[in-house]
Amino acid sequence: MGKNVKKRKVVEVKEPRKISAEASSPKEGIVMHAGASRNELMIAAKERGIKNFRVLNKQELADVLKNIGDQKAVDAIVAGAVARWKAGWGKRKDKNESQS
Repeated sequence: MGKNVKKRKVVEVKEPRKISAEASSPKEGIVMHAGASRNELMIAAKERGIKNFRVLNKQELADVLKNIGDQKAVDAIVAGAVARWKAGWGKRKDKNESQS
């Protein structure tokens, strides 16, 4: 009767963190918690229909989501990020010539 019986632990599964995207009106922007990750910001931007949200960095995502009512500001931030992203593409020879 020397069987080794292992006791199993019951692990509680917590719900995944949800984004607190509560805003009283679409022009006021999205209220995100202080430690929102870039992934959470990207999901919120996608839900809001912001184009090219993948090329925005974390600060730009936060700015875009705060200024959701001011479309000109959002377009300016996104256009700057797209230009920065496009500048990174091309042949190495072209990059060296343009820097000289």
